[in-house]
Amino acid sequence: QVQLVESGGGLVQAGGSLRLSCAASGRLFSFNLMGWYRQAPGKQRELVAIISSDDGTNYADSVKGRFTISRDNAKNTVNLQMNDLKPEDTAVYSCNARRGPLFGGGVYWGQGTQVTVSS
Repeated sequence: QVQLVESGGGLVQAGGSLRLSCAASGRLFSFNLMGWYRQAPGKQRELVAIISSDDGTNYADSVKGRFTISRDNAKNTVNLQMNDLKPEDTAVYSCNARRGPLFGGGVYWGQGTQVTVSS
């Protein structure tokens, strides 16, 4: 019933910017938390940023001041604006959504999109 589709990945040089988008099949208000994770080759998946239903946000220390997560309820999308990209940001980025108990619960993942930052 729930599908998350990411887009916006690509290849950029260090210092450049990308904007990732996650399109959700369900209404965004049904997800109490949505976020972006990333996994680089040979490393464990890590949380990049999360946004709550009331637009509260949290970021990994490594991306604070450079990345911004936002919601667009009218378009049913969650976005991640990534500025001042570094080679260390290279990873597969995946969208994640969690439904609260009042909406039946559940955890959902997108297929992932590759971000590559060259030096």
